Amino acid sequence: MKPSQPVLSAQNVRLAFVVSRFNQRVTRALLEGALEAYARLGGDAQAAWVLWVPGSFELPLAAKKLAQRPEVDGVVALGAVIRGETPHFEYVSAQTASGLMQVMLTCEKPIAFGVLTTDTLAQAEDRAGGKAGNKGAEAVYSAVEMAQLLRHLAANEN
Repeated sequence: MKPSQPVLSAQNVRLAFVVSRFNQRVTRALLEGALEAYARLGGDAQAAWVLWVPGSFELPLAAKKLAQRPEVDGVVALGAVIRGETPHFEYVSAQTASGLMQVMLTCEKPIAFGVLTTDTLAQAEDRAGGKAGNKGAEAVYSAVEMAQLLRHLAANEN
């Protein structure tokens, strides 16, 4: 097999986006960055599926339903879990990450992890288009690269 070079082109890569409504000010900014990155890479952001779910805990189920669709090449999961005064943060963030990984391995499609896990709202805002960039855009780059890599592997299975 020839060595693989990542192709960061979203042309003919159909992504779907699943976004948490909880901490919506942050997740909307993540989505905007993700859709802009997808369009910059040649993806059809206007035709992309965008599903909103109540919170990050619900992201894995919606991601699975989207990933099972034959017309979807990958899913970008976007959320923001901000630490509070109780252990709730630990449970939600861990189970969200685990659930999304299970979906990716089961469906064999990229499920990009664009879920912020921060101590403060300010840290989340910094990562949703602030001074730390936009992690939604970074998740798109990951999803596109993995979709292209999987295509490369499938074409070279012999």
